[in-house]
Amino acid sequence: MLCAEVSVYPQKTNSSSDVINKSISSLSNENIKYEVGSLSTHIDGNDEQVWNGIKKVFDAAKTSGEVSMVVTISNSAH
Repeated sequence: MLCAEVSVYPQKTNSSSDVINKSISSLSNENIKYEVGSLSTHIDGNDEQVWNGIKKVFDAAKTSGEVSMVVTISNSAH
């Protein structure tokens, strides 16, 4: 099992919240457990689920322009 803390930081936009919400909502159709926090989203699952979830979040965010994403990955229980 893996877990990841993911934070998305949109660049050069006045609608950061929209970009962040869009990136998080990309996980809603995935078979993955996630929890939205005030500064990051926590993703839990097997290796493939977590890596795919990270990619989904980044791919959704980058459609709105430049974005930075910080990810912390762990294989320990959260």
